Amino acid sequence: MVSATVSVGALALVFSAGIATAGPVDNVCHKTSTAAQTACEADRKDDRWIAAGGCVNLADAAARQQCIADAKAARAEKSQLCRDQFDARESLCGALGQAPYDPVIDPANFLSPQAVAARPNPRFPLVPGMQWNYTSSVGEKDTVIVTDKTRVILGVTTIEVHDVVADNTGHTLEDTLDWFAQDLQGNVWYFGELAQQFEDGRVAGLEGSWTGGVEGAKPGIVMRAAPNVGDVYRQEFSLGNAEDAAEVLSTTGSETVPAASCSGDCLVTRDFSPLEPDVEEDKYYKSGVGLILEVDPASGERNELVSFSGP
Repeated sequence: MVSATVSVGALALVFSAGIATAGPVDNVCHKTSTAAQTACEADRKDDRWIAAGGCVNLADAAARQQCIADAKAARAEKSQLCRDQFDARESLCGALGQAPYDPVIDPANFLSPQAVAARPNPRFPLVPGMQWNYTSSVGEKDTVIVTDKTRVILGVTTIEVHDVVADNTGHTLEDTLDWFAQDLQGNVWYFGELAQQFEDGRVAGLEGSWTGGVEGAKPGIVMRAAPNVGDVYRQEFSLGNAEDAAEVLSTTGSETVPAASCSGDCLVTRDFSPLEPDVEEDKYYKSGVGLILEVDPASGERNELVSFSGP
């Protein structure tokens, strides 16, 4: 298994809110789960009092009572989410172990964008000018383009990828800039993203945005150089904000989409996040092309590659 180099030095991790100081491998992953659950519950309580303040300002008694009832239901739902997220993080800890997640990012261990273009990871090629167009079962369109723009993050020159999702009428739902880099071993690292969500043509949120090195966020590996069945790894780490992870399900997958097909030679991963415990995606990657298919195993919804072009 190719894994990120993890620092296990003497520096202790100290958590507030009554969580004990932990040494480098002293149940750090569990304590991280506990810290995130404490934060989630604190946010739930904050929402409770904000909602209460809004409800008491309703003059109509019936509307006020309905507001209170809705607020109680929202609190119960958020409390359940906090518990589910904790359980999901603990499950991930079971797969990853208890050591701190602290990958060492050495700029000297990463290829320049020009070198990446010359010998890209075949399942995640970062060559400027490459474009993938996807269509989902519900009619959404997703266009992904490797640009010639770069950004230096944690001393590493990363490659900018532009990803735009539109609904079936052509209105933009999300516009994202992602930053990736490939190391000397061939692993593709995810260094951050700026994700803009849109409603009625206006920016409505930046949910999931993060940058490595900012507010504790850390890069993760989005594509391994030599994936093996059973590998589990973090793709990003910004606690409470961006916690995507993946598990390798198969290296001999078969699928067919309009723009490509694989017969026993696709990499299949299960992508998931403790932030959304009920959401998973199975992703199919074809060597020389990249991602060709995303499948929601619960609903069966598919996001298929319909066209692909090189530089």
